[in-house]
Amino acid sequence: MSTDEQMNVWAIDAYGEPDHFRKQPATLPAPGAGEVLIRVAATSVNPVDCKIRRGERPAIAPELPAVLHGDVAGVVEAVGNDVSRFAPGDEVYGMAGGLKNTAGALADFMCTDAHLLAKKPDRLTFQEAAALPLVTITAWEGLHDRARISENETVLIHAGTGGVGHVAAQLAAAIGADVTATISSEKKAAAIQVLNPNGIRTINYRNVSVSEYVEHLTNGRGFDIVFDTVGGENLSASFEAVCRNGRVINILSMAEYDLTPMHLKGLSLHVVFMLLPLLTGAGRTRHGEILTEATKLCDAGKLHPLIDSRFSFDDAGDAHRRAESGEQIGKVVLFHPDYA
Repeated sequence: MSTDEQMNVWAIDAYGEPDHFRKQPATLPAPGAGEVLIRVAATSVNPVDCKIRRGERPAIAPELPAVLHGDVAGVVEAVGNDVSRFAPGDEVYGMAGGLKNTAGALADFMCTDAHLLAKKPDRLTFQEAAALPLVTITAWEGLHDRARISENETVLIHAGTGGVGHVAAQLAAAIGADVTATISSEKKAAAIQVLNPNGIRTINYRNVSVSEYVEHLTNGRGFDIVFDTVGGENLSASFEAVCRNGRVINILSMAEYDLTPMHLKGLSLHVVFMLLPLLTGAGRTRHGEILTEATKLCDAGKLHPLIDSRFSFDDAGDAHRRAESGEQIGKVVLFHPDYA
């Protein structure tokens, strides 16, 4: 494949508001050793995409003009040397770039490390599959790799309809844990019940205090695992809700905290930053392994993304506005115009 061929990308020429996305030509990449070239069908918006676009994460941002978004689903167009897991025509998905020194998914084609990918679940559309990679890897690393969740444990998921939260709740339920998710409205409670009508309990945190639901649901003992997807002051609520010697998982801990409550309960705190393998190059194989296991759960009907809304790549700015509105329930996804 000649590297002088052209493709379209939907890039930003400046950091800031969502209005900076522009469709523009770029050179079609050729996969190198260990790489896969994907014909992109869909991507999704994650908070890190919005932070990079706003200019709030310069250390991990791609150079301008920047092609954003890491989540991708599509069809393998070509493979480089040493790639045996995938072949042209395979449908794949992954969290594959959109950061410094990596390609982004808002493009006709995306070239990426094959280790970051897995076969797309047969039961999911490209748009549904594109909603899962970042949030699923984050939830899996927290629950399985770090907290070592086991059957029959009690688990509390903060923000149960958020990107990571709704996946974490389903992963915990799939292993046989007793799962409770916090929500802020009846509409969000109903959304969780659609995903898993029998396996996930909901608590409206606006109507009941932490001490009240801990007493009601655990007889005052506390939860074995608390997954805090909110951060900030909510970490204190997580320390309050977890049992003695329990485990707290956090994905937003860039602040100063008083860890006295941790000491008094003998807690362990597991901070998950799933972007590290993309930024450092180390541990990428694990991402593909996690998504391979997630594919099995999807095809078994135990994991499904919660989709808030869908936009074309041509409307990437509107997709970002929706994702930043605070009103979305689940993931905002974008589809390539050829896959409308």
